[in-house]
Amino acid sequence: MLIDTHAHLYVEDYLEDLSEVVERAKQVHIEKIILPNIDTSTIELLKKVMLDNPRFFLPMMGLHPTSVKADYQKQLYIIYKELISSDNYVAIGEIGIDLYWDNTYIKEQKEAFETQLGWSIEKDLPVAIHSRNSYKEIVQSINRIGGEKLRGVFHSFCGDANDLDELLKFDNFYIGINGIVTFKNSNLRAVLKDCPIDKIVLETDSPYLSPVPYRGKRNEPMFLEHINKALSDIYGIVPTEMAQITKTNAMNLFDINI
Repeated sequence: MLIDTHAHLYVEDYLEDLSEVVERAKQVHIEKIILPNIDTSTIELLKKVMLDNPRFFLPMMGLHPTSVKADYQKQLYIIYKELISSDNYVAIGEIGIDLYWDNTYIKEQKEAFETQLGWSIEKDLPVAIHSRNSYKEIVQSINRIGGEKLRGVFHSFCGDANDLDELLKFDNFYIGINGIVTFKNSNLRAVLKDCPIDKIVLETDSPYLSPVPYRGKRNEPMFLEHINKALSDIYGIVPTEMAQITKTNAMNLFDINI
């Protein structure tokens, strides 16, 4: 059984066939899918999808760094109210810092990220961290808020060996691996040989980053088995064992009872 720890199945890419996507996921033995929020515009979309599959989906709540603009404080206020209105949220996410597309709001991104790290401590919830082109800044913010008090996952890891070493210094954090590990131009296969297997969780980041042989097409959770197979090859174990290990890791991180 597999757990997809990061998929945006409430976006319009699945508007016409979400029920079929869910059924295909179940057919390949996916047991749970965790849904990270993006911003205030996606809260109701996320909640609607949850109502349709309350036992299969688990929600996160947070403000994505690429949605941090001049009005970020207003967005944070709305998202925080939603977070404290329910005990259903299993994590705070997707949060972080993104310096790939634009650094206009880098100051605001750091402030929004650190505010939400504070929520993690307050609510005793893990965080799902987006860290594109920003590992240095992410590490600084975590240390500033208190790395020993935080736990979570570095979503969509694609860094080098030095980046991995820095992130693994945080004892209560996991490394989220998705379709990038199957890309021919990715260095992840070499880097992950030095990552403890008990620090890995699986994710698809659907609808993005489809694994080979589906690269360039819409991603969906059923493709998680290709990511699991790639990792089982890296660690030299059978796919069923890899699936069980990463399932246990995800259950421990997100406090999931199955």
